[in-house]
Amino acid sequence: MSNSAQEAADIIRARSDLGPIENAVILGRTFFGLADLAERVVAIPYAELPGFPQAPGVEDGELLVCTIDGAPTMVLKGRSTFYETGDPSLMSTPIETLSLLGVRSLLSTALALSVQADLVPSSVVAITDHINFTGLNPLIGAAADGKAMINMNEAYDKRLLRRVKTSAATAGVAVHEGVFMWFSGPSFETPAETKVARQLGADLFGWTLVPEAILARRFGIPFAGVAVVTDFGAGFSNGNPTSDLTRGPAVAGVVATKRLLRAFVKGR
Repeated sequence: MSNSAQEAADIIRARSDLGPIENAVILGRTFFGLADLAERVVAIPYAELPGFPQAPGVEDGELLVCTIDGAPTMVLKGRSTFYETGDPSLMSTPIETLSLLGVRSLLSTALALSVQADLVPSSVVAITDHINFTGLNPLIGAAADGKAMINMNEAYDKRLLRRVKTSAATAGVAVHEGVFMWFSGPSFETPAETKVARQLGADLFGWTLVPEAILARRFGIPFAGVAVVTDFGAGFSNGNPTSDLTRGPAVAGVVATKRLLRAFVKGR
């Protein structure tokens, strides 16, 4: 247990009266609108929580202790990403803090490019496994006491996967399943890299989510990942990736994810 995580957990307990909270959600910037679901909000800036990232991309990050349709929930509004910082481990303290607070389900959101014809832009995909194509790992340099040598079987919790699918059906959201490949970014992948991803068994790929899955596994939190497809990968089905996320497909996928999240936090 790190001192920073313990201190952060103590601050959160002192400022919130919601009691035990089992559900937590990580929102990247594109998904910030999902936080509009929150009620009875206690907002704690990352800058006030020891060990929470204050790196590029999360300068305004904050932890929300709240309810969503009456379900106590913690929302990590903002994530540190490798492509912005060069460090894949900056979400370690936040996720360890969640474990100290008793969180038993962590849902992380992501954007992705597809290499499967049926995963069209705007598709919502529940992640079943991942391929780490970066050669990086958030546990590199962690204490060499065995706690970094973790088993990654079922890193994407099967019970939570069923819950995601049930929640999607309840919310009227079509949800697919797929294997996610992690690339470093921030340049989009070449047509050759897209082809390799497909050949190696990926269904979609992106620049986030995987470090969080590894860290959740280390700290014993059941983990689920949900990705929104914004485009096909370059060289596949006329894919032409762009950073413009104001287009219809990305927006439609995020709106659907908001409905899914609302049902998910109320599920068991």
